[in-house]
Amino acid sequence: MILVVVAGAVLLLWPGGKVVKNTASSAQAAEARDLETEMEEILSKIAGVGQVQVMLTEDADGEKQLAQDTELSYSGSTKAPEDYSRSSEVVLADSGGEDTVVVTRQQYPTYRGALVVCQGGDQADVRLAVTEAVAALTGLSSDRVTVAKWQ
Repeated sequence: MILVVVAGAVLLLWPGGKVVKNTASSAQAAEARDLETEMEEILSKIAGVGQVQVMLTEDADGEKQLAQDTELSYSGSTKAPEDYSRSSEVVLADSGGEDTVVVTRQQYPTYRGALVVCQGGDQADVRLAVTEAVAALTGLSSDRVTVAKWQ
């Protein structure tokens, strides 16, 4: 139970590149907005797309697994200990005078769907190119990507 509390506290205090509230949901929302912005920039360069806006909906949040230094201590024999305790702390690495946590595994968010509104959304070739690009960037199947014409 202590491990879960420590992991939760570390995730809440996770340093980021931008000044954002220190909550997991706001950090993930910022990451989704960053991805949407990047997608808008790249999609606007496809011939015929024109002005574009992207909205992604997440199915599951991403997750980071942090390196842990765990110590187990017990009293009595190793085969039948009378009492034991376990303590863990997150492994920190010194990077340029600043301590940062060590991530051992990162799972990226999965998306439920995408909506792309663009000026060329009424042209079949543009819809196809945008759908394929969004599918490649997000892992969504083409039936989960909707392309509409900008009004």
